[in-house]
Amino acid sequence: MPHEVRGVVAAKKGAPVEVQTIVVPDPGPGEVLVSVQACGVCHTDLHYREGAISDDFPFLLGHEAAGTVEAVGADAGGLVPGDYVVIAWRAPCGMCRSCLRGRPWYCFDSRNAAQPMTLFDGTPLSAALGIGAFAEKTLVAAGQAVKVDPAARPEAAGLIGCGVMAGYGAAVNTGNVGRGDTVAVIGCGGVGCAAIAGASLAGARRVIAVDIDDAKLDGATRFGATHTVNSRGTDPVEAVRGLTGGFGVDVAIDAVGIPETYKQAFSMRDHAGVLVQVGVPDPAMAVELPLIDLFSRGGALKSSWYGDCLPTRDFPLLVDQYLSRRLDLGAFVTEKIALDEVEEAFARMQRGEVLRSVVVL
Repeated sequence: MPHEVRGVVAAKKGAPVEVQTIVVPDPGPGEVLVSVQACGVCHTDLHYREGAISDDFPFLLGHEAAGTVEAVGADAGGLVPGDYVVIAWRAPCGMCRSCLRGRPWYCFDSRNAAQPMTLFDGTPLSAALGIGAFAEKTLVAAGQAVKVDPAARPEAAGLIGCGVMAGYGAAVNTGNVGRGDTVAVIGCGGVGCAAIAGASLAGARRVIAVDIDDAKLDGATRFGATHTVNSRGTDPVEAVRGLTGGFGVDVAIDAVGIPETYKQAFSMRDHAGVLVQVGVPDPAMAVELPLIDLFSRGGALKSSWYGDCLPTRDFPLLVDQYLSRRLDLGAFVTEKIALDEVEEAFARMQRGEVLRSVVVL
């Protein structure tokens, strides 16, 4: 029997979001119904509202969520009602050319629920990142629901589903930060601070936070930054080199995603250092670099997709680190809000006032 619940819908490009009644079907084969307990407000949701990702309006927003499995369809991968899960927007298929080569974190055919959720009048909704968790209930593929320790508070655990995993994985999985490395992270929002935390937990001896906001830089130290650089009035490349004996860092992470910060990250690397881009750029942006510098500096230029994570491996690990007090997920939660406060949360996010607003249901 279909479920009528409240959800946050972006009906038209650039228009304020609204809480509407939506219809969520019972799960079919390979699907699960999740009762959402908490969902973070991410920049990606705002990009959907602005039409920057696609024009498949209306969208059911929200994708950074934790909750409890309420019902399962056939072939639900061992999940049962009552399981506590974090929802992932990548669910490896196991059959594409990447999965078959042992690289499921690059899966090219990630699974989503086959049935659409709809508006009350039957209009199909496009679920943000195949999730749509700004709702009391959502329908996802069974592979998207990753079982974790129920001791983790949902407002903290849900953040692993996107921003925390993206930043943490950019450092640990993509950048392969190891013991004794030096790291610089440009941009100290939620993703950047997660990258700082990941680098610190991986054993980096020096983690340099770079931002234009002193308050964000102060916050970055809570996640493990050993040094901070305010790039508003200081050349960040020179500052980072000054903190690393003139050499530069082993791994530079761009958590902003604009040409200026990409070039800064490129130049603040040591020879043969790694640049990791995890900040999502505007499609119109371009970077021009001298070819001789690409050749002579060596190293690697990488993009980090979802922190190159394998959710079934990485989500439980991050929850365990949270429960053992090594990863302070609670520090990412600036405020807890209701469903009807998402539009105001977008405004606070754009003004840089929060790391994460979290909808709690």
